Amino acid sequence: MHVNIHHPSEKHMAELVERAVAGEEIIFEHNGEPVAKLIPLKPGNLKHPRQGGQWKGKVKIAPDFDELPDSFMAAFRPEKV
Repeated sequence: MHVNIHHPSEKHMAELVERAVAGEEIIFEHNGEPVAKLIPLKPGNLKHPRQGGQWKGKVKIAPDFDELPDSFMAAFRPEKV
């Protein structure tokens, strides 16, 4: 089903969602061009929120991590010959 996206009502959107859940492919159009597709979510489609801290204690950063050798930095400076 193709739907023009100019001002759809809440009732109309609820009906479209129900149809998508039932398996119908809903394509939204703007000026005759397809712009979006409404599909039902499957349990595996939902991503779980990330939790930080998995690498805590496993990675060490050297004290001189941010220091660059002069020979490397010379490539970015105009050198007089």
